[in-house]
Amino acid sequence: MDPSVIFIILTAATPLLFAAIGELVVERSGVLNLGVEGMMIMGAVMGFGAALWTGSPWLGLLAAVAAGMAMSLLFAFLTLTLVSNQVATGLALTLLGLGLSGQIGEAFVGQPGVKLPSFAGIDPLIPFAVALTWGVSYMLFRTKAGLIIRAVGDSHASAHALGYNVIAVRYLCVLFGGACAGLGGGYLSLVYTPQWIENMTSGRGWIALALVVFASWLPWRTLLGAYLFGTISILAFLVQTKAWGIPSQFLSSLPYIVTIVVLVIISGNRMMMRKNTPASLGQPFVPDR
Repeated sequence: MDPSVIFIILTAATPLLFAAIGELVVERSGVLNLGVEGMMIMGAVMGFGAALWTGSPWLGLLAAVAAGMAMSLLFAFLTLTLVSNQVATGLALTLLGLGLSGQIGEAFVGQPGVKLPSFAGIDPLIPFAVALTWGVSYMLFRTKAGLIIRAVGDSHASAHALGYNVIAVRYLCVLFGGACAGLGGGYLSLVYTPQWIENMTSGRGWIALALVVFASWLPWRTLLGAYLFGTISILAFLVQTKAWGIPSQFLSSLPYIVTIVVLVIISGNRMMMRKNTPASLGQPFVPDR
């Protein structure tokens, strides 16, 4: 395969990997945040705007991370402090992000973007995403902090009985997930397509959520899944350029079709799902007063 095509595939997969690895940590703590799409799109618009105002794509990335964390903090307050329904709140977060980003980004339409520079022809965030995956894997399975996160996700009542602050652990994990989702959104507007386009995430947040299930909540499988879906999306685009008579609508929807098919197949393996799914996922926790 042409090395340039491989690089394009890695670039397409990286925002998915950032968002998915962050959501993996969130779900490992027992929280289900369906607002990944909203956090990504806010990261994209705020990252683009900050880079445009300051002329620095690095400050743009910081703004993208901050935007994702702000959105995740709102989600954490509503679900962990006020104990609102996680599914409904996550969906509302996505709708809020899509609407708010459209309002903020209206002034950015048609503006030239500030692209993140590459070093020796290599996008620095690609190896960073791989390093982040390794770091998350090491933290979850080789450190006490990871043991606590998994304990909270598997049985928050038992973790609380052992003296761990379940709410604090989940707050930190949700904030980490928001930072990663915001970084994934910033990557879209500062690297992948250095411009602002309304709804430019195009469902990537939902694919990131599917990747976590696809990977059975394991970091390295998440990386492989992100590269798989990145490959499918780029190959679908390349096929469109060949004029083979395949409807463009079908090719554009191909990554989403594959997502559905893979989820159906994985869901059929109940033993694997039962083994790796955090037992307290999506369940509210109210500590004893």
